Amino acid sequence: MASILDSESSASSDVFQFHHTPSYCEENVYLVCKKLCADGVADVSDLFVVFISNEHKHIPLWHQKASHRADGIILWDYHVICIQRGKEGKSVALVWDLDSTLPFPSTLASYVSEGIRPSFELFSEFQRVFRVVHAPLFLRYFASDRRHMKDSEGNWMAPPPEYKAIVAEDGTVHNLNQYIEMSTKDVLKDIKDSSVNAVFTKQLGVLVGESQLEQFFSCISR
Repeated sequence: MASILDSESSASSDVFQFHHTPSYCEENVYLVCKKLCADGVADVSDLFVVFISNEHKHIPLWHQKASHRADGIILWDYHVICIQRGKEGKSVALVWDLDSTLPFPSTLASYVSEGIRPSFELFSEFQRVFRVVHAPLFLRYFASDRRHMKDSEGNWMAPPPEYKAIVAEDGTVHNLNQYIEMSTKDVLKDIKDSSVNAVFTKQLGVLVGESQLEQFFSCISR
């Protein structure tokens, strides 16, 4: 991930207990999913990895730590967050974003209204698309050898994590590009059972628009 511009949950967590490497949000989220499960905070079946981008690789988000502005706005090429689905009548959906200045975690409703701001009028090139991937599939198939973080001369654009690169269970060493390639024309036309349920079987998940995100997660709450 590279920058292009220089009631909250009672289950609040200490953000400093989570491993975080700036500019490697996809790996940070991979580790967040593993830690939430290992600590008994969430069941892996309730976690979803959400890639945010578009065909132009220009997506604005607010309340981001990397921003130098008071409102925390920054323009990313892509960003990745973890969403924990709510359980009907018991809890609400939560967003785990180590790069955000919002509470960790935040409710999905507050993260959308404050961090995504779908009501804010944007030119079409800044419209955000969300690739929702079920965490069990992501943890099994995702791989990154970090090639996207090297310049044309092979130098790191940001220091990489100290641990080894993530390799998929089938031996794939890099497929990040498949997750961040997305277009507004490919988002779900309707949020209905058949399209929502596809997220549990498709390796690369499903694409939803920014006006559909909360509705999508309300459909898969259980």
